[in-house]
Amino acid sequence: MTEELPRVLRLLWGLEAPRRRGPKPAMSLRQIGAAAGRVADAEGLGAVSMSRIARELGYTTMSLYRYVESKDDLLTVMLDEAYGEPDDAVAMSGDWRTRLHEWSLALRDALLGHPWILQVPITEPPLSPHQTAWMERGLEAMAATPLSEQEKLSSMLLADVYVRGQTQLHLQMAGAYWSEGVSSAEADLRYVRRLARLVDPETHPRICAALRTDALTDSGEPGVQDEFVFGLDRVLDGIEALVAARGAD
Repeated sequence: MTEELPRVLRLLWGLEAPRRRGPKPAMSLRQIGAAAGRVADAEGLGAVSMSRIARELGYTTMSLYRYVESKDDLLTVMLDEAYGEPDDAVAMSGDWRTRLHEWSLALRDALLGHPWILQVPITEPPLSPHQTAWMERGLEAMAATPLSEQEKLSSMLLADVYVRGQTQLHLQMAGAYWSEGVSSAEADLRYVRRLARLVDPETHPRICAALRTDALTDSGEPGVQDEFVFGLDRVLDGIEALVAARGAD
């Protein structure tokens, strides 16, 4: 029943036409979302406001209210536009593990392309068209497994939470490095030097063991330097164990 849906979702899904007034051609929700995304990309999420986006589009703030009724609506539209439709090739070939791996990498690329996405509060699961398309593609990756529908959803959510968490950590640390004018390699070495001055083998034997190698820098053990892929593979290992157990039932 469409009356149970917020108006911004009805508009995004094409279930309701926007109200029009005046001589100017109507703008579109996608134009509004793209303009807001450009401002956030360039200046950060804090720069986004109804009045600012109206000016970007050459309209009055009141005109914008015919399409988005609040700042929350504006965030919904710009978030959906930033995610966009998943690429046709994402998670559409290979076994379930290959598909979910590719889906996770593509999701990470979307977040890295628009870091402000991770600053938007999550108040409910996705309902907008593009985000729902990502959800569908993630579930499609798990479709051929013997998992229950709940387990497929939970597996996809586990991958999604890992991607968001690891990407947010990466962006926050990269931002700190950038503000200090140092590279990630320089920051790693500085961290190791500082840590070495604070710990000793009596109280922190395991940390000291790591310090005796290059485990805490990017020059550590070959094959595990990419922390994102390493962690993602361990997440998929866990799901794979569940898939194997269900297949043996």
